Amino acid sequence: MKILLTNDDGIYADGLWALYERFSLENEVTVIAPDRERSAVGHAITLHVPLRAARIQMNGKGPFFAVSGTPADCIKLGVLELLDEKPDMVVSGINPGANVGVNINYSGTVAAAKEAALYGMKAIAVSIQGPCCRDYGEAAEFAAMLAKRVALQGLPRGTFLNVNLPNKPMKSLAGVRVCRQGTEFLDEYIKKRFDPRNREYYWHGYDPEPAFEHPDIDGQALFENYISITPIKCDMTDYGVLEELKNWDFENISGNAKNSGNP
Repeated sequence: MKILLTNDDGIYADGLWALYERFSLENEVTVIAPDRERSAVGHAITLHVPLRAARIQMNGKGPFFAVSGTPADCIKLGVLELLDEKPDMVVSGINPGANVGVNINYSGTVAAAKEAALYGMKAIAVSIQGPCCRDYGEAAEFAAMLAKRVALQGLPRGTFLNVNLPNKPMKSLAGVRVCRQGTEFLDEYIKKRFDPRNREYYWHGYDPEPAFEHPDIDGQALFENYISITPIKCDMTDYGVLEELKNWDFENISGNAKNSGNP
């Protein structure tokens, strides 16, 4: 397969190169990743400054592309300019730190996979629990095996897989659980501080994610020592509410808006 690898931690991140070492054993692999850490940028793209893609070598291999933009930029630039043809699959990661629950909305790792799915490509986002990964090798092996299954089974257009692994040896894990995304909001806080010149500044933080009550929620699966796999759709339409909205009296609303306007 033709595989495109990316991440949000920057092109020199260990998790990315663990994926490269494993996937390059059996596939034609290209790496297009941000030139620096871009964690928590979500699905941002670059519009008002030029994008640059520097060709680099790593351990005598390459060239690989270090892009001055976001993870989503990396996918766009790869598909529209740098690659001769679309890859068969995009794998984003391996991110140190789980991307489950509401964090999926903020993750650059997940956004890269979502961008690939928008272009009609099969895609997987891979993260591992905790900020300090014990060993990326086993996670990379799991990702490679999962990629083979995705290539065989396929995914609906506009759907990708979000994968999170416990930060433990694979032999000690409870198994794999297919999950839904959690929607419980995190316990956040803002810390107000003052710099040496007595100017205010703020740090955003949140408490560690609590255990979720339902076993089919991604965060709870991870808490119970399972690898969680969540199918994510690019189509964000709430189809239940869509039908309900059709029964609203929009003609009355628009009429009142017209009548309240200035002559």
